[in-house]
Amino acid sequence: MALVTVRAAATRLGVSYSALKQWIYKGTVRTVRTGGGHHRIADSEIDRMLASQGKAPRGRARRPRAAGMLVAISGRNQLRGIVEEVRVEGLLAQVRLRIGDQRLTAVITRDGVDELKLRRGEEALAIIKSTEVMIAKDSAV
Repeated sequence: MALVTVRAAATRLGVSYSALKQWIYKGTVRTVRTGGGHHRIADSEIDRMLASQGKAPRGRARRPRAAGMLVAISGRNQLRGIVEEVRVEGLLAQVRLRIGDQRLTAVITRDGVDELKLRRGEEALAIIKSTEVMIAKDSAV
């Protein structure tokens, strides 16, 4: 259980320090007291408060691990899979992901493949951003 200071929690919640202190005094926010009497807030409590505000939790997973790493993205249609094949020809590349027992194929730029260092057997995300989604059903079903 990671604990953060009230000031750090207020920043993550997007509220002022004084507002968060008032919530603590009212009992709206659960805290842990240090030996010196200071309040500390657990990451899980911050995530609970963000969820109650209708915001996505911004926990440790969103902190970058290295330069160029994905930190956060607004697209919600994300499918995690394993790179099954990468074919590069000219300026374009075809990337096939295995997602469970399904296959997804995307055509991206060669630069994209190089920048992401996509290799067979590695994990990758397919992020789908579209204004239309179609649903189909077999006629036999």
